[in-house]
Amino acid sequence: MKMSRISHKIHLTFTSLAAVGMLSGLATTTAMADVQIGEVANTQISIYGILDAGILYQDKVTTDGDRKLGVETSGRTPTILGFKGARTLDNGWNAFFNLEAHFDLDTGMFHGSGDAEKEADDGSGRTLFRRQANVGLSGDWGTAIIGRQYGPAILAHLATEPRGFKEQFSNTYAWAYSQLFTTVNDAAGDAGRNANNDVGFFFKNAVQYRHNLAGVDFGILYSFGGQEGSTSEGDVISVGAAYTAGPLTLSGSYQNMRDQQTSEDLVTSWATGAAYNIADWTLKVHFMNTENKDATGAEVLDVDALGLGVDWGWSPKNSATVAYYINEDKAPATSAETRSLVVSNDYSLSESTILYAQMAYVDADDMGVVSRFATSVVANPAPVNEKTTLVNVGLNYAF
Repeated sequence: MKMSRISHKIHLTFTSLAAVGMLSGLATTTAMADVQIGEVANTQISIYGILDAGILYQDKVTTDGDRKLGVETSGRTPTILGFKGARTLDNGWNAFFNLEAHFDLDTGMFHGSGDAEKEADDGSGRTLFRRQANVGLSGDWGTAIIGRQYGPAILAHLATEPRGFKEQFSNTYAWAYSQLFTTVNDAAGDAGRNANNDVGFFFKNAVQYRHNLAGVDFGILYSFGGQEGSTSEGDVISVGAAYTAGPLTLSGSYQNMRDQQTSEDLVTSWATGAAYNIADWTLKVHFMNTENKDATGAEVLDVDALGLGVDWGWSPKNSATVAYYINEDKAPATSAETRSLVVSNDYSLSESTILYAQMAYVDADDMGVVSRFATSVVANPAPVNEKTTLVNVGLNYAF
């Protein structure tokens, strides 16, 4: 597959990845008021959402130094709309469902997904409930979930990634892009090397077990390959755990995706992180590695992504973050590094309305398209061999 084609496909898939708040939306927005809208057959049905949009300025969009100013959807978290239901069963268990859609507030269109399936040519996507479409049971024994859902690996690191995997200016994109490439196209340009993976965040055809034991919150997910004649071709294993004891949080994860035609390992990733709270300060460190192979077994990506950060709640309504990222692709053919400094502040207008300002200074090496995306902290990577400044101011409204 030619590089130009890779670039086009990646751009269509991720013009503004959500993956994200994916999580950032769930973890860092005092939102999701979970408003009950009705009760049917003893099932309480609720609606929730996050709307996020702002203005983004970038001083260099190309190597020619072109600037850009425009509306940016999902600067802090993704824009989502969700429905959930819960029902208490006679044996003390609970049954539940989750339906969660992802769309772009600047256009109103569905956000393109990262599934290894053909999307609409304009990149708008065809997946209605891109983030969640599942049903499950819970009790004292834990929680079991069946359907399309968040992977436990990414969930494990929400408290330890320097910016909580916020939608922009975090390692959300390094995580997503580094797990997208070989799942979308093989060496011949054919789609579908692992159709269950959506940028390492969301997985379909999946079953997950979650529980919390002695301060360890963990999840184990298996996504069935569903290929005739094989129980391993195209499957996914994802494991994640976070341990909290007083001011300390530790996190770890592992994911493995196999080719749906050969059952060979396609994407393997692991990550670890730590956070420590001291009064109004929280110190964070997070490291992740992702390796990709092409259809011949050759290494396509070998990305190390290190993030260091500190949060400071400097007033009852303000929280500032400073983070530094060093993301490097060590694959022999594409070796390159991107270094990014991020400064941000969230101002709480109310419990679930946040005015945010964030800036990133990105220094990218000379590199190919794949490395450029896989080491990026922004949706559209800064130009190579340039030092680029991006400024984003926006409003995050949750309900």
